[in-house]
Amino acid sequence: MRLQSWPSLLVLLWGAMLVACGTPGAPQPPSLELPRPVEDLFAKRKGDVVTLTWTPPRQTTDGTRIRHMGVTRICRGINLVAMDQCLEVIGELRPDQLPASTAAVFTDRLPQRLQQSQMTGFAAYAVETQNDRGRSAGLSNQVRVPLAPTLPPPLDLKAAVTPEGVLLTWSGELHEHDPENRLRHAYRVSRRISGTVAESVIGQVQVKDARAAELLDRNVEWESRYEYKVTPVTIVGDGPNPPQVEGEDRPWLEVYVHDSFPPAAPTGVEAVFSGLEQQKFIDLTWAPNTEADLAGYNVYRREAGAPAVKINTELVKTPAFRDSGVAAGRRYFYSVSAVDLRGNESGRSPEASEQVP
Repeated sequence: MRLQSWPSLLVLLWGAMLVACGTPGAPQPPSLELPRPVEDLFAKRKGDVVTLTWTPPRQTTDGTRIRHMGVTRICRGINLVAMDQCLEVIGELRPDQLPASTAAVFTDRLPQRLQQSQMTGFAAYAVETQNDRGRSAGLSNQVRVPLAPTLPPPLDLKAAVTPEGVLLTWSGELHEHDPENRLRHAYRVSRRISGTVAESVIGQVQVKDARAAELLDRNVEWESRYEYKVTPVTIVGDGPNPPQVEGEDRPWLEVYVHDSFPPAAPTGVEAVFSGLEQQKFIDLTWAPNTEADLAGYNVYRREAGAPAVKINTELVKTPAFRDSGVAAGRRYFYSVSAVDLRGNESGRSPEASEQVP
């Protein structure tokens, strides 16, 4: 077999090299391995404690997975509209202190001296996530909370079940370090059904002095169990939506709303004889009761010198009754009581009397 010529071999070799190497791309700069800045920092204050939560970044600014995570610094600034750098580091979290799948949490306890000196000020927070060389892509979104001090919760919260509802009473007070009244205070009342966790705010009472405060909860159902708590609230400034800070709570107070309250005694009872020779009876009428839970009435009758006896076998549903068990020549005395749906019976009405001819 004859060998191919050298020019042909060179052409073949050159084509093979082009196929093997392909077309070279543009050179890529090395990654800086900077974690993406946090974007969902959230702050909530309760009493002296500010709780910060955020989602730790999982990618770099280049869109790659973080391989060399460094510390996360928690930054705080006082009365700053915006922080361009971490001026005061109040805490650091190592990579092994960050959760793998849930939100990161950090708590900051505000010093009392800071609250007293900056009553109408605020604290700004941000977090800065660094790589293992101490470099970052900048601060997170920034959040602010008021620095105003809060009142202590009431020590003497009490509840009394009344015919109108549950009456809550407690003592309020003003802040002794605020002589210029730069802050306003209130107590927020919350309620939940016993054995549940869902709660709702049922009212807020302004604190004006140290006298006892109260709130009547009318929206309750009899024979139910509720739990109540009263939370102090500090209101900073005026306007339609001023900042508010909640103080610490006391444990929930449980109340059994038992109806032991009878209706009012009926009034206006009148007795009128009517009937024929063969059938005699006395008709009774009275003013109707207006209670929403009224179940009916009981009718009592007596003769002179004798005790009253109930003469109806079932509750009378309307304010009228006919007594057909009367005899000629006798005088009868009548009184009426009211009964609610839970069996509470009122006192008896003033008596009315009638003579049977």
